[in-house]
Parts: sequence; C-alpha cells; structure tokens
Amino acid sequence: MPCGAAPTRRPGVGAAGFGSSGRICEPVVTGSRQRGRRTLLLFTFALSLITFLDRVALGSAASAVSADLGLTKVTLGWAFSTFIFAYALFEIPSGWLGDTFGPRKSLTRIVIWWSVFCAATGAVWNLTSLICSQFLFGAGEAGAYPNISKSFSRWFPVRQRGFAHATVFAASRVGGAIAPPLVVFILQRAGWRPAFWIFGSVGLVWAALWWTWFRDRPEDHPGVSREELKEIQEGLAPSVAAVLGWRHLLQPNMLLVCAMYFCIIYGLYFYLTWLPTYFKEARGFSQVQAAWLSSMVLITGGVMALLGGWLTDWLARGYGLKIGRSIGVVALPASGLCLIAAALVPNAFTAAALFAGAAGLADMCLSPSWAICHDIGGNAVGTVTGAMNTFGNLGGALSPSVVAYVLQWSGSWKAPLLIGGGVYILGGLLTYLVDPRAALVPGTRLAGAVK
Repeated sequence: MPCGAAPTRRPGVGAAGFGSSGRICEPVVTGSRQRGRRTLLLFTFALSLITFLDRVALGSAASAVSADLGLTKVTLGWAFSTFIFAYALFEIPSGWLGDTFGPRKSLTRIVIWWSVFCAATGAVWNLTSLICSQFLFGAGEAGAYPNISKSFSRWFPVRQRGFAHATVFAASRVGGAIAPPLVVFILQRAGWRPAFWIFGSVGLVWAALWWTWFRDRPEDHPGVSREELKEIQEGLAPSVAAVLGWRHLLQPNMLLVCAMYFCIIYGLYFYLTWLPTYFKEARGFSQVQAAWLSSMVLITGGVMALLGGWLTDWLARGYGLKIGRSIGVVALPASGLCLIAAALVPNAFTAAALFAGAAGLADMCLSPSWAICHDIGGNAVGTVTGAMNTFGNLGGALSPSVVAYVLQWSGSWKAPLLIGGGVYILGGLLTYLVDPRAALVPGTRLAGAVK
C-alpha cells in the first residue's frame, strides 16, 4: 500500500495505517481532512499553556510572596510540594473519571476548579492559608493531561499521537516561560496578588469555550467532515475495552514506566519552582534577568519537546516501538550530565546555557512517555496516564523540598543540582528496561501494530 493511499484491510494487514511489515504508513493529509484535529490541538495547546502559566506563577513570585508572608525557603518549599502532592494524589481518580464520563465533562470541571483556587492564591494571608490554597489548586488541576490524552485517543490516529502530545508539552513550556516575566511585570505595577486573579480568570474563559465546542467522539461533532472522520477511525485501535485493576497497574512494566517518569518530573520541578531564585542567589542575576533566563530554559524545553514528539513517531515507524519510545536511554543521561556541569561551571551564562540543554534533553522524553501509555493501556489510557503522572508528580512534589533541605544542610546550591543530575541518569536506565510492546491487558494492543 503506498503512503498517501487510503488504508484498507486485507489478509496479512492489521488495523488500517499499518502494513504487513508492522510499520506505520503515513498518509498525505489535506487541510480539510484535519480541521477538527487542528482545532482540538489549538484548544489543548491553550489549556497546557494556561496550566503552566498558573503553576509557575508562585515560583516566579516567590521572593515577593516570602517577604510579604514571612516565609523561609523551607516553608515555601512546603507550599510548592503541597500543590504537587495534591496533584499526584488525584491523578488516577481524575483519569478514571475521564475514561468513565469523557474528557468534555472532566476537563470542564478540572479547569473551573483549578482556576478558582489559582485566583484564591492571591488572597492568602499566611503559610497555612497558602498551603490550603495550593492543596485545593493541585487537586483541581489533577487529571488535566490524562484527559487531554484521552481526547487524543479518540480524535487522533495512532501514528499522529506522539506529535500531538509534543504540541501540548511545548505549550506547557511556553506557559512556564512567559509566566516569570509576566509575573514580574504585574508585580512591579500592582503587586503579586493581582497576578493570580488575572491568571485564574483566563481558565474560566477556556472552560466555557471548551464545553461549547468539544465532543467526546469526533463522529458527534458537526465540524468534522466525513473524510476526516474516516481517516481518524481507520487509524484507531480496535474498540476493545481495557478493564484495568490494581493487578494491571502493579505489573513490573507499568512500575518501570512510573519510575522512569518520576525521574523526568523530579528534574522538571526544579525549573518550575527554584530556578529564578537560583539565578538570583547563586549566579547574581537581577530579578528581571533571572525571569528572562528562566523563560529561556523553558522555551528550550518546549522546542525540544516538539522534536521528541516528531522523533518518537518517526523512529517507531521505521524501527519499531522499542526503539521509537527509547529516546530517554540517551537523552536523560545527557540531561543529567548537563545539569551536573551547570552546577560546577564558574561562568553564570554558561551555567544558564547548560540548564537550557538539560531541560531540553529531558523534555524530549515527555511525548515518548505518554505515547507508551497509549501503547500499553488500550482504551483505558486515561487511567494509565493518570497512574504514570501520579508517580511523576510524586517526584515533582519531593523535588522542591529536597532542594530546600539540602540547601539548608549544605549551604550550597551545587548539592541539590548534583542529586538532580543523578536522578536523570537513573531515568535513562529505567527507560531502557521499559517494554512499550507489552499490553497491560491482553488483547488491547492494536492488531498488526508496530513491534
């Protein structure tokens, strides 16, 4: 079957889009045949941007918030970690809700909830109220990415999911990148509290538009043409319900996926929480310089996330799932070495460039990680991604507090960065051990799919 031709089923060929060799054949897609998917990508791009805009706001305003509320680095680290622990705690339930009720209802509920408590952060008056607002903020935001992934499982053929996820993760880095200078801009003119009120209101607008436009099934959407619907349905996995229990989520392969993602997100949360403070205190940059350098690091991550999404799809088509999803075998150790070098080099701008390299190499591994959940999870992708993201965010929750305590104990910023570099290197080993070809529930993998 030539690439670009409409895929057909015939003896020796499994689900459409896969040839007898087990490799994906990418069709030529015209603009009218992917209009619905493009609109969905715009919605999820915007959501991911808003998610990280809200999430990074506290780290960007850390100095002002600490001074106003009388917080130390350790107590501020508790507030950072409270958000992430709550986020991790509610990931699996929120992913399950997406599998059960669909991402239209679930994402609307999620975004309204978190937007309200993001805005409430601007009204806190002491450590206790800050921790309470961060817990409810994190609980509300939990499940956003598993439900985005669930929507992709119904709207995107298997061959396009790596890049679709990459687009979303790139948006998260854009949101994280614009947050520091935007918070500083608002802070210098109105104080830190209005920044949270403004950011919270943006999410409410998104929720209203999402509820109006999105449908859980593309066949129920009036804006999806018959040609686009045919292309989507021919590239989907067969509709086999994956009934997951704890015994499936506790399989060694799934635990390896979770441990791998723990390492990736442990490193990420240093950039989201402490990096602006590091640039100011350890490297002597001004508040404005620190904000822009932090943005540079996250923008680099966004660009490399796109590259990772394209690369995992390309490698899977040409060399199979094991190689296609194993980018982290090389990228994560390289990221760890960059982070270790950033801790040790004397020049401040060289350190900033190494941070960008470390973040970018780690973010290349995001899309392959989420694509693995589609590979092994069947139609229960919301639950599987929720489980993976739970462990990832447990790593993220530990990261800010570990940095704070190690900094207090050692008196140096080098020690927490050396630990972070070691965690990334461990993540590379775990990636090597993961098998994306092994379904959690037998019979839920795409017949004839990439081996």
